[in-house]
Amino acid sequence: MNKLLATLIAGFFAVGAFAQATPATPATPAKPATPAVAATPATPAPAAAKAEVKPEAKAAKEEKKEEKKASHKAAKEAKKETKAEAKAEKKAGDAK
Repeated sequence: MNKLLATLIAGFFAVGAFAQATPATPATPAKPATPAVAATPATPAPAAAKAEVKPEAKAAKEEKKEEKKASHKAAKEAKKETKAEAKAEKKAGDAK
């Protein structure tokens, strides 16, 4: 028990000495950044270019939607056929 108390007291002295060693230096405020090149405002795209892009994008979107519908429909039909075949096989197995 004496060793434990001696260790704790020595630790407190060490912490106290460390806390008094050197005071922290105050932080210096940061300087605001200066831009290297002056910023130029973005120029808007011509209205004609925007008008051309919009219908093309819309058509591409519609085409993609149609393809997705067709593939979904084909998958649905294939699933239906597989289910019908399995049902027929089960019926044939029960008849034996």
